[in-house]
Amino acid sequence: MTTILPSSIPDSQLGLSQSEIHILRQHQQIALSSNPYAHSTSSRGRGHVRTSASTSRAASAASSGQGRLVLDPGSLAVLGQHFERLMGAIQNRVETLTAQTQTCTINQSSRAGAAMAVADAEIARFRGILRQIDELETEFDKVRHIRDIVKGFRSRVEGLEKRIDGKGTRRR
Repeated sequence: MTTILPSSIPDSQLGLSQSEIHILRQHQQIALSSNPYAHSTSSRGRGHVRTSASTSRAASAASSGQGRLVLDPGSLAVLGQHFERLMGAIQNRVETLTAQTQTCTINQSSRAGAAMAVADAEIARFRGILRQIDELETEFDKVRHIRDIVKGFRSRVEGLEKRIDGKGTRRR
């Protein structure tokens, strides 16, 4: 007595979420439609013709959106290869994005380092300017003090001149 295995099973019995079932259906259709020879296992011999016909029906049912996973080795191999290629493409994209992220991070870090160096230089320059302003204010205060003293002496000298002139004009 031989046990007949089903040629396909409902994809809802695979323990997948709805979004995973949707992805499985979509990629099963892509895999089977992109490789038309995948589910054709016939080899002109009588024993494989029946398998090929049932495989074709299962593939047709799966690709027509009836929600079944084809169980023949050829279809499963094609689907497996498709998912391997898809995972490889996803992995390559992740690696590319990771490299781009690292490049952006390095560039941003370099720009930030350069900006910090420029900021440090500007801060040092600003401090130098403030120091010069302080020195000038100190000099300004000294000069003002000297000016006030000179003004005081000039005022005294002018007063003395007026007194001398006043005494000299009286004597004449």
